[in-house]
Amino acid sequence: MMIKRSLNIYVCLVGLSMFFCFSCKKLINIPEPITTTTTTKIFSNDSQASSAMAGVFTQLINGIDGASQGHSGFSTGLSTLLGSLCADELTYYNQGPGWYIYNTNKLLVEDSYSYTIWVTTYNSIYGANDIIEGIQASTSSKLTASVRTRLTGEAKFVRAFSYFYLVNFFGDVPLALTVDFNKTGNMTRIPKAEVYKQIIKDLIDAKSALGADFASSKTGERIRPNKWAATALLARTYLYTGAYAEAAAQATEVIAQSGLFQLKTDLNDVFLMNSTEAIWQLQQNPSFEPHRNATPEAYTLLPNIATVGEYPFRISDQLNPVFELKDKRKTDWQMSRVVNGKTLYYPYKYKIGMDNSTVGNITEYYMVLRLAEQYLIRAEASVLGSSQLDLAIADLNVIRHRAGLDDLPATLSRDEVIAAIEKERRAELFAEWGHRWFDLKRTGRAHDVLSVIPIKQPWRGDYQLLFPIPPSEILNNHNLSQNPVY
Repeated sequence: MMIKRSLNIYVCLVGLSMFFCFSCKKLINIPEPITTTTTTKIFSNDSQASSAMAGVFTQLINGIDGASQGHSGFSTGLSTLLGSLCADELTYYNQGPGWYIYNTNKLLVEDSYSYTIWVTTYNSIYGANDIIEGIQASTSSKLTASVRTRLTGEAKFVRAFSYFYLVNFFGDVPLALTVDFNKTGNMTRIPKAEVYKQIIKDLIDAKSALGADFASSKTGERIRPNKWAATALLARTYLYTGAYAEAAAQATEVIAQSGLFQLKTDLNDVFLMNSTEAIWQLQQNPSFEPHRNATPEAYTLLPNIATVGEYPFRISDQLNPVFELKDKRKTDWQMSRVVNGKTLYYPYKYKIGMDNSTVGNITEYYMVLRLAEQYLIRAEASVLGSSQLDLAIADLNVIRHRAGLDDLPATLSRDEVIAAIEKERRAELFAEWGHRWFDLKRTGRAHDVLSVIPIKQPWRGDYQLLFPIPPSEILNNHNLSQNPVY
């Protein structure tokens, strides 16, 4: 969203559907593209407008230029990879440039992965802004009121979702709510608290605009955000901003939808397509190479049988002790491999990766929002907001039961409940969307936890808890400042 290269929007016809691939190298100073989604043609009827919105979701799962790799976009697995390496969840075996600088928290100001996070989040934001403005500008009677409302709600959800990851990786960022480069060309960074206000506003709007079922995907699949996806992300955002009563209330609304959402009793079923635990998933294209029917994240993380020795990404020595002896999350969500006499563990929440991916026959979608997180949000909000320890313990026990663990005692102190919440979040949400990385930062625990980890020595400083703003962005927009120390 901030830069002086043109935003190219390609309109691709696939069968009878049309979708957009937003490819922008720089994102705020953007000359008016020759083809934009705000043309009368694109938004002249329900079908074309819906296809345009479908293109935004296609971009989310495919990343930069449709590369479909686990490191080609913030929503194709890169948030998980970078967040888990920067935190204490994954270890990267190979010393050298690339992933290793995140694992050791020795980030460089010039790095392609943090740049990719920046570019792809702003690509999604511009795609969402195009939809919002295109619908507003359209005077076609064939673009019905119900579709206008739904697509605008979906676009505002995507914009909020994208900004959530931007502020958690970079801190203060430019807030672009239009594709008009005359307004966005020289934007400055604004405090993340102000960005959070816009995220909350967009999610409230989306919640009121979107339906309460999954009918918008036509097939009834959980691949388009609905009212409950907006509510779930709103609960998380309220938790992050310290609005604990609101966080608990939003999480309770989602949990109460037992007709739509239930925790899967078998952990191996949680990440399947259209799992009852899924609030929102992204659907990969099984014909795209190289990942095919594998989720892009699993394609990158799951060990390849052909690899001799240690596979690059493994569970860290700091994470594994978190799991209790009977914890099914250790047995069902990790796979092991013996290398040089040592047992190493790897994330195994998704079962289809590089080795067993095929064209077609999708069984897993990429999980973005799921029900278990809502119990954890409500537990934390209950403690921090109103000191309702009994309610928090009850929610934690729901998650523990599913993992095969005993109840926590009702006699836990407030500090012990807070520690238990952190532990359950680590065990439940490991290697998912950077949760642990964000948790450590928002709770003020990052320095104490991370600065003593052997692989991160010497600790360069807490400034690396934020990623560097890409220097090329600053070069093209002198109103844009760098994060401290970089």
